[in-house]
Amino acid sequence: MPYWLMKSEPDELSIHDLQRLGKARWDGVRNYQARNFMRAMQPGDLFFFYHSSCPQPGIAGIARIVGEVYPDPTALDSQSHYHDPKASIEKNPWSALDVEYVEAFDEVLALPQLKNNPLLAELALVQRGSRLSVMPVSDAEWAAILAMR
Repeated sequence: MPYWLMKSEPDELSIHDLQRLGKARWDGVRNYQARNFMRAMQPGDLFFFYHSSCPQPGIAGIARIVGEVYPDPTALDSQSHYHDPKASIEKNPWSALDVEYVEAFDEVLALPQLKNNPLLAELALVQRGSRLSVMPVSDAEWAAILAMR
C-alpha cells in the first residue's frame, strides 16, 4: 500500500478538526504534480497529516483516503478561495478526495526534527525548494517517521 503526506493549513483543516468531524473533503490543491499524486491515491491509503503555514509546521497525525478521487467543487465556486475561472463542469482539471481521521500525534513532529533525521534525506518534504502539498512517502520513510513519535 502506498503512503503519502498531505499538507493543510490548520486554520482551514487541522488534524483535530478532522478528529472532530471524522471525515472531510480534501480540496483546493492547485498544483498539477500534487493533483496527479492525489489521482494516484486509492481508498485505504494512509497519509501523514502535515500542518503548514502555521507557527509550528510539522506532521500532526495520520489520516486515510476514503472513496475515489472526484472533481474538486471549489474550482467551480466563485465564492471559494480556490475558484478557478478556467474550470467548468465539463472540464474541471482539479481533484478532491474524502479523508478520514486515524490518529493525532501527542506532539507535532516539527519540520526541523524531520530535516535532521538522516533516514528522511530523500523525502520530498525536506528537499530544498520543495513546496508540494501532496507527495509520496516510501515504506522506509513511513517507518522512520512513525519511530519518531
